[in-house]
Amino acid sequence: MIAINFLFCENIERNIFMKCIVPHNSPNGWASPPGDAFKVRGANYPATREKIPGGDYLLHPLGLDWIKSPSKISDVLNNPNGRVRQALDDENAKGRSHFVWAFNFQLPTKDNHSIVAYFVGTEASHQDPLIRHFLKGDDGFRNSRLKLIANVVEGPWMVKKAVGEQAICIIGRALSCRYSVGESLVQVDIDVGSSMVASAIVHLAFGYLSTLTVDLAFVIEGQTELELPERILGAVRFSGLDVARALQIDSRCYGNSQSPLPTRLWKSLGQGFTNLVHANVPTHPHTTTTKDEENT
Repeated sequence: MIAINFLFCENIERNIFMKCIVPHNSPNGWASPPGDAFKVRGANYPATREKIPGGDYLLHPLGLDWIKSPSKISDVLNNPNGRVRQALDDENAKGRSHFVWAFNFQLPTKDNHSIVAYFVGTEASHQDPLIRHFLKGDDGFRNSRLKLIANVVEGPWMVKKAVGEQAICIIGRALSCRYSVGESLVQVDIDVGSSMVASAIVHLAFGYLSTLTVDLAFVIEGQTELELPERILGAVRFSGLDVARALQIDSRCYGNSQSPLPTRLWKSLGQGFTNLVHANVPTHPHTTTTKDEENT
């Protein structure tokens, strides 16, 4: 049995840089949006293409980090001096085991910003067969199944048009991902800069960051009757991020360092995508869907 120690969760939430926000659109904070805000594949999806409200999450949300570094940040849960890792080690030392998930969006900015979403496993997640396959399988399976549902709740029209409504992306097909699975953790480093189009979207959105409210949900895609209906792993909402308040960290403590995109290329990507948006292109080339997926 996996029982969540909510004192552990509160300790994590107190020490995560960004604070849980009430109401959900307060500046520079995070929240857990309702699962029904997202649509996932229903039990009869192969035959009907029907999608249903997402419902309860499989993982319990811990928090969100908004951090930056002189070089790209990775492997956050394997840093022995990291706040989440220290809390996890303290719990393990007391005989209370927890399984923590981290999704690290490595943004291609000149200051190497990262948005890191943390979750902790529950009894429901421990029993889920797709999660077991995700943890014990290979990177090929993970790249083909880990899905992101993104929605710009509040923000300028230009950004909403670029992202799309309830945009669905198989992350490992669109972006380069690095997975690390241990006895008490799994982390996914998502290199947003590995896609030129995704880089351009980030550049566009970065100029409006303080006005954006964005929901991100993570799903392991269900394809067969036994894997449906889909269940959302977890979701986060961030609102009104302040670039100046991103926490500066030393990336040497967080794994391999990599250089950011050159400033000249960064500017050219942003200009190119701005032109694309103004051209009223009807499709969203950054959104990768499965063969039979419909964004409905």
